[in-house]
Amino acid sequence: MTEVENATLAPAAPERSSRTQLRQLEWREYVIYIAFVVIVVAFAVVLHGRGFVSSANGLNILRQTAPITIMAVVMTFVIGAAEIDLSVGATAGLASVTTAVAIGHFGLVGGIAVGLLTGLVVGAANGAIVAFAGIPSFLVTLGSLSIIFGASQWATNTLPVPIADDTFNGVFGGGNIAGIPSMVVWTAIIAVIAHVGLRKTTFGRRVLAIGGNTEAARFTGVNTKVVRFGVLTVMGLAAALAGMLYAGRLQSGMFGIGQDDNLSVIAAVILGGTSLFGGRATVAGTVVASVLIGVINDGLILLGLQYSQQLVVRGTIIILAVALSRRR
Repeated sequence: MTEVENATLAPAAPERSSRTQLRQLEWREYVIYIAFVVIVVAFAVVLHGRGFVSSANGLNILRQTAPITIMAVVMTFVIGAAEIDLSVGATAGLASVTTAVAIGHFGLVGGIAVGLLTGLVVGAANGAIVAFAGIPSFLVTLGSLSIIFGASQWATNTLPVPIADDTFNGVFGGGNIAGIPSMVVWTAIIAVIAHVGLRKTTFGRRVLAIGGNTEAARFTGVNTKVVRFGVLTVMGLAAALAGMLYAGRLQSGMFGIGQDDNLSVIAAVILGGTSLFGGRATVAGTVVASVLIGVINDGLILLGLQYSQQLVVRGTIIILAVALSRRR
């Protein structure tokens, strides 16, 4: 073979390698959607005749997963910025309690305002310590998790605070808006806002920039402290809204209402395609993963598995999600 022929054929191998890597990357981006279809079909076959595929069960799954999905789509921003918030479940519980108490004293509008303010204060406090004091978000939110959980338990003496306002319980709980379950409507609104915010706004681009390379983002003029403060503050608000949805559905505020949610929220974000190490995030994938976790939980319940066994499955999911994240 001549030198000219060698020179002509030499670039072919790298080009084929690039195409192969691109196809692998594209396939991995659709893993969660493929998994969703496979798992739903598998449960439909195994649980045939037990109501798994009924529309009522489908709506029930969406209602059950609504608070998780809302927190997860905002957690997508937090993890996309290479941060984490471990206090979201405790914040949801505290917001449910403060909302319930405030409704009893100040009425519907006052209760909603106090509930959202609870999340705003918690999120801003976490964000300020992380962004301006330079303490890692893992440590800050781990500490605030303990403080918030203890404070809400102390304030209520471990007792639920009932909510007698039918309007609140309808709008934030078991009611319908234009014929659609209110919890589904809230989920759709937050998911659309988050998707547009991540893909179409300067803030979303800056979140991914600092998650991908903080120093490079800083050199291009991005105020990384403000962005970190912002994502954690909004996370607090989302957790408060989730707590209010829990309170509306259960018609009471309870301190431990979201204590098991951290694992599910983080699993949904990572399993959905967001990198645990920041720089890449997808709201659509997070929503699908959150609903998938709800489908799995529902299927396991219909199969008769105990709650402890469900926790084992959830833990396995997040470990696999992290493993996939490292390979992407």
